[in-house]
Amino acid sequence: MKEGNIVKNSKIYLILIGIMFLWGLNVSALKVIVGNFPPITITALRVFTAGVSVFIILLFLKKIRLPSRKEWKYIIGGSILNVTGHHLFLGIGLNVTSAVNGGLILGLGPLLTALMAILFLGKKLTFVRTLGFIFGGIGVSLTVLAGDTSLSGMSIGDFYVFLAIVSQAISFIIISKAAKTLDPRLLTGYMLVIGSILLLLIGLWKEPEGLASLGNASVGMWSIFFASAIFATAVGHMLYNYAIGQTGPAEASIFLNLNTFLSILFAGIFLGERITSSHMLGLIFIVAGVIFGSGALEELMLKNRAKRNAA
Repeated sequence: MKEGNIVKNSKIYLILIGIMFLWGLNVSALKVIVGNFPPITITALRVFTAGVSVFIILLFLKKIRLPSRKEWKYIIGGSILNVTGHHLFLGIGLNVTSAVNGGLILGLGPLLTALMAILFLGKKLTFVRTLGFIFGGIGVSLTVLAGDTSLSGMSIGDFYVFLAIVSQAISFIIISKAAKTLDPRLLTGYMLVIGSILLLLIGLWKEPEGLASLGNASVGMWSIFFASAIFATAVGHMLYNYAIGQTGPAEASIFLNLNTFLSILFAGIFLGERITSSHMLGLIFIVAGVIFGSGALEELMLKNRAKRNAA
């Protein structure tokens, strides 16, 4: 691997770590938001606000254009799976299963994405990267179980959460394919707007009084809402989808394991939730999983080998 590619990937990895901090913080914000608004309606509005924010940013960057017919297929598929399906199944599932079960199933996301990349993109997992996914899974399990050891039996909620991560994993493959001709940031904008409209239609059906109840919130609550929509959802998804286009879906998804720990860390700081030594042990496995699974360790080994050969 050329040194230029190593430097480029290192920058992408730093961006992904930054996004995970942003999304980890956003979990606490979302807990506050959905506790004060109808969940489906406010999610649709938050995602729509994020989509509009993406287009405003891209307008200044002069990156807006109409997609081709083939690109529209990717956009619609990504909207249904990544935005509407993922959020809907996740919301329904977490409402009827335990937080422990939900967290553990969500921890399968990177592994499922890697499997999709093998099936649909012809990717090959090396031994080192396979170890990374295993370490990440162990880390997520330790982190989730540290907060609550009451692992419950399988339920319909677990199935919905599983559908949520399957939808997301397939959407990452679609994003990777679309990124060959369509700027992932522009793809993000179209996906967020279309997906949010579909969510809003579902919200009007499931929460008929949802829109009317939005006027009762405080200025502080709306401040949290807009910060979540613009920074975490708009900017975060723009950069994450850009990273998928640069490194690949499997490599980018391994960083999602960090989100599990960081969301608990920020919940402890801002919401007073308990952080234990098991959480810290989980962090060690998660970090090891990111280093191994992202390819960062292999790149470092190749760089050192190239230096020895040049000496």
